[in-house]
Amino acid sequence: MVTTIQINERTLLLLKKLKEETRSSSYDETINKITSERTRKKSLAGFLGKITRKEILKNLRDKHERF
Repeated sequence: MVTTIQINERTLLLLKKLKEETRSSSYDETINKITSERTRKKSLAGFLGKITRKEILKNLRDKHERF
């Protein structure tokens, strides 16, 4: 299914630039690449957010004390 959307000139210029940077063959591919990348970053940040800084430092310290 093909859909037409309205965007302003500034958005079109940004999309063209992103299309070149991501070496995408279409605007659709460009949008999919950017949204997929953002989703992965959010997921990773959510995972890392569950570990406290104190836990990370304790684990690092424990590993170094073994040597």
